[in-house]
Amino acid sequence: MIRPPRPDFLIVGAPKAGTTALHAALSQHPEVFVTRPKEPKFWLCDGAPPPAWRGPGDAHSQQEWIWRHDEYAALFETARPDTVRGESTPFYLWSRGAHRRIAESLPDVRLIAVVRDPVDRAYSNWMHLWCDGLEPLADFEAAFARQDERVRAGWAPFWRYRELGMYGEQLAHLHQYVDPERILVLRYRDIVDDPPAAVDRACRFLGITPGMVATIPRDNSRSYVPPGWRPTVLGPAIRAGAHLGQFAPPDVWRRASVPLVARLQTGDGPRPRLTPEQRERLVRHFTDDVDLLSDLSGQDFSDWLSPEPKGSFEERQRA
Repeated sequence: MIRPPRPDFLIVGAPKAGTTALHAALSQHPEVFVTRPKEPKFWLCDGAPPPAWRGPGDAHSQQEWIWRHDEYAALFETARPDTVRGESTPFYLWSRGAHRRIAESLPDVRLIAVVRDPVDRAYSNWMHLWCDGLEPLADFEAAFARQDERVRAGWAPFWRYRELGMYGEQLAHLHQYVDPERILVLRYRDIVDDPPAAVDRACRFLGITPGMVATIPRDNSRSYVPPGWRPTVLGPAIRAGAHLGQFAPPDVWRRASVPLVARLQTGDGPRPRLTPEQRERLVRHFTDDVDLLSDLSGQDFSDWLSPEPKGSFEERQRA
């Protein structure tokens, strides 16, 4: 029997929550096929090009979205017929439209939602964009507070530091379209603290042999960029280049930006951790949603309400 070229599983969320590490770990499994690129973003679209997002670098990065059906199907054509096939686009958990499209087109697909403390996730999200020279605000809380303004201005989903962490609301909507039995909610904490067990849990959920992957790669973190002359001078240049990059093939700006971003990220200083006072101010945005996520998933996420920061992937592995 010839299987249609489409995924058997999707890693659907959340951004900066360990999806890249889980994707890389599963790619080492002999019974798994994962796509290249990792994040095609196909189900964010509806048979048409992605929306014309207007945040720094948005138009350039959208050139890499795969929205044509034949191009998406081609990603799976080289998979062996005996493998479980998947892709990982962490924005699918956030996208209400993706929930409907996935349910209609992939009625048997299994979904893995990797979730992380929403304050730490938002901080990592901001850090990613700041250290790449795209985030213009050096103060995380100030950038966090700009979400609604940026949404109105048409910035892409990755700039929604608060909204992307509302996993309870997202999961509740997803449950309207997908049987909860086909959704695995996996904690970032488990991926970092006990990688083999976390991967094995995903394997059992996907119906493949556990115990085949012993290690998991570190996440895709950036070198910290402290405020100073580098982001002041190089940040605007990077943002201008990313804007102009939309008028050329995606790889042109990718190559041209390497020396600029490398210069921006010079140094190996530790990332500052959020203070308990900062976390206390930010956690209140997520309190009700954390309770909802606990109810829906049957897991206890109350530790996320603590004022103590959890730390980065690297910090947790060193602990």
